[in-house]
Amino acid sequence: MNEVIIIYALTLLLAWPLGRYIAGVYSGETGMGGRVFLPVENGLYSLCGIDPGQPMTWQGYGRALLKFHLMLGLLIFGLLMAQGLLFLNPDGIGGMSWDLSLHTAVSFLTNTNQQHYSGQASLSYLAHTFGIVTLQVVTPAAGMATLFAILRTIFGGRDARTGGSPEARVSVGNFYQDLTRAIVRVMLPLAAVAALLLASQGVPSTYEGAQTVQPLDSNVAMEQQEIPVGPVAPMVAIKQLGTNGGGWYGANSAVPLENPTPLSNLVETVSIVLIPAALVFALGFFTGRRRLAQVVMGVMVVMSVGLASVAIWQENMPNAAFSSLAAEGPNLEGKEVRFGATATALWGSWTTQTSNGSVNGMHDSFNPIGGMVPIMDMFINVIFGGVGVGLIGFLLFLLLAAFLGSLMIGRAPEIAGKPLETREIKLVCIALLLQPLLILGFSAVTLAFPGLTGNSNPGYHGISQVIYEYTSAFANNGSGFEGLNDNSIWWNITCAVNLILGRFIPMLAPLAIAASLASKRTAPEGRGSLSLDTGTFGLMTLAVIVMFTLLSFMPVLILGPIAEAMATIH
Repeated sequence: MNEVIIIYALTLLLAWPLGRYIAGVYSGETGMGGRVFLPVENGLYSLCGIDPGQPMTWQGYGRALLKFHLMLGLLIFGLLMAQGLLFLNPDGIGGMSWDLSLHTAVSFLTNTNQQHYSGQASLSYLAHTFGIVTLQVVTPAAGMATLFAILRTIFGGRDARTGGSPEARVSVGNFYQDLTRAIVRVMLPLAAVAALLLASQGVPSTYEGAQTVQPLDSNVAMEQQEIPVGPVAPMVAIKQLGTNGGGWYGANSAVPLENPTPLSNLVETVSIVLIPAALVFALGFFTGRRRLAQVVMGVMVVMSVGLASVAIWQENMPNAAFSSLAAEGPNLEGKEVRFGATATALWGSWTTQTSNGSVNGMHDSFNPIGGMVPIMDMFINVIFGGVGVGLIGFLLFLLLAAFLGSLMIGRAPEIAGKPLETREIKLVCIALLLQPLLILGFSAVTLAFPGLTGNSNPGYHGISQVIYEYTSAFANNGSGFEGLNDNSIWWNITCAVNLILGRFIPMLAPLAIAASLASKRTAPEGRGSLSLDTGTFGLMTLAVIVMFTLLSFMPVLILGPIAEAMATIH
């Protein structure tokens, strides 16, 4: 367990100064970084004809967000279908089918990276670097941009330069400026450092084609082996830092070429949570509410440690399938033995506590309760969450807890001195209840028609596989239990629907809520006000998150992993 404690401590230790830096980026501080990056940003604004000082309403910000993603999505969709006719394709890989191209483009466009294909065999170097890696940089930056638009709106004020209704007078910032700052000042510099570290450990970074090698074992029937390589290190760096998760290779970071050494495993593990944790610290520095940031971090760490501990404990138990063999020791089925059960279980928990979704082992091979932990992580989806969107989702629960807490102490519901009224609570409910509606609805239809699933496991585990796939799509996570024939029109289209709605509704609804709150008069906080930055309110928020998750998903957990665990008891 010492390695787990060290990884948690190292991640939080690095996240604190990074959070301070990110808050400075969005507070307009120039500093040394600003003097370096500002000319680059100004050049991009001039090239694209953007006025970064032009304020936007929340509707304008949302339209810019959606139009930008639509343009990128169409471009990548076309690239994936036509990659066989384009350059940077030394291995002669053909284009994807329309449905797989659609799913792949939407998956990476939504910071999900759910893969219904095997990367090294299905994508050219052009599709990987220009298409996939571009989205892996841009989409987390869009999440970060939207987060700071929401924070500045809730804890800032209104902009009288625009006309119309009070809500329409609220400026939430400029999407293109927020996006550019995230890309230029945060995502690219961090990814460059991580890529250099990984390349130093032996992760390939080349545009040469597949390498032909002679097997070391002379008794092997084949005389030579083709090993696909490529610019792997840059992709792995941004896939981890950007809570993306899509791997160059089909088995992701369990492949030695993606993750060759204990140091590379440490770098990749820390990178999973680094930016989401840093954004919590940035919340305190940016808004001046450092105690609120401490409360949020406390709730997240409690949930993270609790669920990760269950996963680690379970994966260090024997595999029930080997009980007749009297096998002892941890469950090593589906594990990369270089890392073992503990490091794999921690990765499996962290990658689903964020929207990262990368793997260094097979979640499908976890013990039943160990496999339930990643599903629970994604049901909650706000333990750390994706870059930007995780904290946005936490703010929804914060609003719900403030609404309930205010009623419990006999006051009109409010947050930060602003009244919480019907409009705001309706939007909170839409954003939160969409998750169980889509996950359980699509899962029910799919399980009702077994021919749709291509499921490798009947019974309890088969239910878990289907639930996991749709949960992974909605949570913009991307990992999978696998065991499904998921490269089919049914899976590609239904998962694409979950991907789109699970990404943009939980981003746009809080943006509208923030503008609505900012348009209202702020009442001075007094002794009777509900304080958000206390341990009591933190416990209230934790209770709301746990109760919402269990009420929404406890029945399906009983039908899936819990029933499977009970069936293994002799």
